[in-house]
This record gives sequence, C-alpha cells and structure tokens, in this order.
Amino acid sequence: MGALAAVGLDPGVLGPGSGVRRVTLPDGRAAVVKRGPSVAAEAAGLRWLAVPGGPPVPEVYAADAEWLVTREIPAGGASAAAAEEFGRRLAALHDAGAPAFGAPPPGGPADAWIGDTGMRNVPVESWPEWYAEHRVLAYARRAGLPDTAVFDEVCGRLPELAGPPEPPSRLHGDLWSGNVLWSTDGAWLIDPAAHGGHRETDLAMLALFGLPHLGRVLAAYAEVAPLAEGWRARVPLHQLFPLLVHTVLFGGGYGSRAMAAAHAALRA
Repeated sequence: MGALAAVGLDPGVLGPGSGVRRVTLPDGRAAVVKRGPSVAAEAAGLRWLAVPGGPPVPEVYAADAEWLVTREIPAGGASAAAAEEFGRRLAALHDAGAPAFGAPPPGGPADAWIGDTGMRNVPVESWPEWYAEHRVLAYARRAGLPDTAVFDEVCGRLPELAGPPEPPSRLHGDLWSGNVLWSTDGAWLIDPAAHGGHRETDLAMLALFGLPHLGRVLAAYAEVAPLAEGWRARVPLHQLFPLLVHTVLFGGGYGSRAMAAAHAALRA
C-alpha cells in the first residue's frame, strides 16, 4: 500500500508536481504532505532523529519512494526557556551517536539530499578524511568557483584543524534556523539531511543564518555536553559545507562567503 492510500488521501486531490501541501486527513489529523525525490531519505532521517530526550520531530504517518506524510506542527514563538531546553535536547540527540561518519539513517539511501541537491552518505572512520572528500571537495568541485585552491589547502590540513577526535554524532545535517520550528511546546526539528557527523557542524549551521536566543541554546548545550577547546574558532571550518551547498544551489555571494570561511579556518 502506498503512503497516500495508507492515510486515505487521493493523489488526484493533491495535484501534479513536487512540493509541500498542508492537508487534513480523513481522520481529522492535520498533516504535511511532500512529494519529490528526497522524501525517502527525509522519512528515514525523521525516524532516526526521534530519540528519547532529543528535540521532537514530526511523526511520520506514512512514506514511500514518492510521498511523505507527517504530522503538522503548530507554529509558536521562540522563548529563552524554550531555547535552553532545545540546547539540552540537541545534546541528547548528538549523544545518541551513529555507526560512522557519513553513515545514513537505517533504511535511508546512500544517495540522499540536502535541500534540492544531492548528498552522498558514505561511512568513513576518520572525520577529517570524510569531511574533506564527501563534504568540502565534493561541493567545491560543483560550485563553479574560479579558484578552489583554498579548499584543497583546508582539506590537506584538516587533521590539524579538526580539533580533538570525537565519536560520530547523530546529526540533523541541515540545521539552519529555518529547520528549527518554534511551536507552542518548544523547538521541533524538521526537514533533516540526517547522517553521522561531527556535532560541531550542527552547531555551526545554527549560527550561519541566525537563530533566536542562540547564545542560550549553546550555553545549555555545553552544560550537558561540554564542547572541546577551540570550538568557536572552528565554526568557519564547519560552515564550509553548508556555504558550499548554497553556492551550488544559489550561486551569488555564497561562493565568496565560502572562500572567506576557508581562509578563516586556516587562520584558526
């Protein structure tokens, strides 16, 4: 049975093409319906991120290779208390761990998605090796920038720039502020690009485009799971991945921001 049939929806009512729609299911539940090539990876990610004590994620009502139906989360406002709770819960999510850097969620495809571009999840034991090959260089090669030498230099020095070794964390993977949904009962995570990675990457993404009460989020996180010395200086290193993704997707000034982050990482 397909995802729509499982929840009693008629695909003809939803219309053609990919996209996101808010619907009321026949049983009265408010839901979000997505159609597109990324839904199988997103469904696996949502299920994997639903850990005890972690940030809440929308329940997956039904999913297949084409459609994803999830619970609709009512919007609310960000508060200092909710931000602190989010920080503690994010630490619990990261602590749930992953089998390896680059490991996909159980049942999730290796060829996954971040936004509207592909993202390959390939398990690797070493974070510097994995981040260099499958995150920085993979997107620098596709970004169309006139000079990528600075990214090669960063990747060549990653073992010394990466900070103390850490075990793989369970990452949301696309944790910019738009994917933190402030609801009436706190902060929820939506639209993941989940994989095993370095926890500082999720935290660096939160800072990339601004998050309400970010200082409180980070302080509460660090109370539960102290961060390694020098983590603030490594923020540009971890922002290279999302900045290069944005360069691939949107071009514009993101390429120069990615290059500036690379130079900042080398100076750390």
